[in-house]
Amino acid sequence: MDVELQILKHLKRDARPTVSIIDQYCSAYNDLFSDVRSYECFKYLHQGIVSPIKRKSLPEIAKVVGVSSPQSLHHFLANSPWSEEELRTRRLNLTHKALKDQPITLIIDETGDRKKGKKTDYVARQYLGSVGKIDNGIVTVNAYGVYKNITFPLMFKVFKPKGTLKESDTYKTKIELASSIVTELIEFGFNIDLVLADSLYGEASSFIRTLDQHNLPWVFLKDTASHIAIRSNHGVWLSPQQRVRANKWCKFKRTFSDQKSEIRYIREIIYGKRNYRTYWEITTDTETMPENSTSFVMTNIQSSRNKMKKILGNLYGLRTWVKDGFRQCKQELGWTDYRFTNFKEINRWWEIIFSAYWMVSCSSKVFCELNQSQTLSTSKIQDQKFIPNFNLHQQWSNQEGWKTTLNNLRLVIQPTIIFWMIIPWLDFFPNRSLLVGFHRLLAIMNQFYFSFPDG
Repeated sequence: MDVELQILKHLKRDARPTVSIIDQYCSAYNDLFSDVRSYECFKYLHQGIVSPIKRKSLPEIAKVVGVSSPQSLHHFLANSPWSEEELRTRRLNLTHKALKDQPITLIIDETGDRKKGKKTDYVARQYLGSVGKIDNGIVTVNAYGVYKNITFPLMFKVFKPKGTLKESDTYKTKIELASSIVTELIEFGFNIDLVLADSLYGEASSFIRTLDQHNLPWVFLKDTASHIAIRSNHGVWLSPQQRVRANKWCKFKRTFSDQKSEIRYIREIIYGKRNYRTYWEITTDTETMPENSTSFVMTNIQSSRNKMKKILGNLYGLRTWVKDGFRQCKQELGWTDYRFTNFKEINRWWEIIFSAYWMVSCSSKVFCELNQSQTLSTSKIQDQKFIPNFNLHQQWSNQEGWKTTLNNLRLVIQPTIIFWMIIPWLDFFPNRSLLVGFHRLLAIMNQFYFSFPDG
């Protein structure tokens, strides 16, 4: 709209554009921000978070998005009047619509990250999965989905140790947080056909009751080489007359996403009498039982024993989602790169990380095919003869996968990032030809459109 007309009608100005694909995705959240500056910062953070810079601190993000001072980004996270709950609800609604009621696997996991000092809210000495020991840090219980090997974010809740509670807080265990997450996702309408978690949640009868109340199939995994571990972790009580039996090993072929395969072995462990919970052992070597490739499994999936072996054999590959599924988000999108101590700011940062995570996931070939759209569209480009096929870029990949989609997104925003990094030098060494060339390249790149599924 004409700027003069906007002023006369007392309308807020249009938001400054970033990159077309970022602007297109963020437009679905525009009405959540009452002022245009907040919406601009929302877009800047998405652009910086998916960029390839190693540390996603606010000063580094400001450099690659053309913001003169990171203070405006900090103000957006600390004081701007917007609701992270509304942002989460909007993202989950868009995710639900994009899935078109397709069944998903729900992964429940926790992540803990080390934090020095005692000033950061909800930091305490507790077990941190990132370092594999008890240390000073903050822990969240996370839920993310898997649809055709593409992960996407759903929800997180911070664990608040008793010694860190504020006056308005109510103490909840990690199990209670996980149970409330499952219930909320069911209420959102997600079609969950399997819940996958590690044995921490299998130990908790209250969490299993929550899953059973919603008639959800579940599988709990534990990487260990001890039969006693299964009994203690999963609460198997035996009378003196009952005994533990191990059936014969059965061989199966585990095929990976790259079509490579390996031979694995599976057998059922029976504690006393069989019931609706069954226990299984899966390994790569029945003699040595290597710890890094041996798992104990507890499940409520009901089927014939032969079918169960095949089902669990295929599900064995999902153990990596429990161990590593959220790690790529943390590493690539800067989950721990914040420098805040106030939980409101941390919570907002994490919600925007989840939004950027979903932007990558819904740009994948899997989601675009589900929504009958192309991954990238050049239909809006006016002068096609100047546009080379983006697939011909030597770093472009047509493979499926979340990380591949992220890398392709980074290629599209790469010229804009380089432009803002070069601009300070042009103040000292003006080069009109270089500026004209960049503006032409940016104009071309801004005519690429991802077809974001929004239902």
